Amino acid sequence: MAYPQHHCDHPHLSDESQLKFCLLCGAPLVERYLDEEQRTRKVCSGCGYISYLNPKIAAGVVPREDDVIWLLRRNIAPGAGRWTFPGGYVDLGESVPDAAVREAFEETGLTVRLDGLLSVYSYKNVGIVLVAYHGSVVGGNAVPTHESREVRAFRLKDIPWDELAFTSTRDALRDYLRYDCAGKDFS
Repeated sequence: MAYPQHHCDHPHLSDESQLKFCLLCGAPLVERYLDEEQRTRKVCSGCGYISYLNPKIAAGVVPREDDVIWLLRRNIAPGAGRWTFPGGYVDLGESVPDAAVREAFEETGLTVRLDGLLSVYSYKNVGIVLVAYHGSVVGGNAVPTHESREVRAFRLKDIPWDELAFTSTRDALRDYLRYDCAGKDFS
């Protein structure tokens, strides 16, 4: 099966959706309807612990430099070979903005300054919430990394819409064009 349009469109809600055993006592988990929550949850058959399936948080940034934005062609699945802006999971103990800056450097070699929140993207039955920022390149050199096979500057009119990796990439770039570039000429 090919990966869908977005890493958060991955067929599973999250890694936790595959849990079979309790994280506390190791007994098997069972699906049980909970009246107080009015939904089915995974509940430990031994100790009663409820295993909540919560989405992971990812952070990304659309980095601009003069009249271009920087995108990367992914080197890893999902979305390998397709274009996106830098982004990835937020580590425990790290703020969402710090994760966006870190991911930009790790995936492109560029140092960015966050200029503001672009939007938050979440989709039903998807295990990721993406917090996207718009930012400015303030240093570094654009280079491919183990996660990116190519890093390239695009004029806004040349964004490779048909080659974007994820639904959230497309949605965020549309929002970027609509909100950040209103009244500006980047042609």
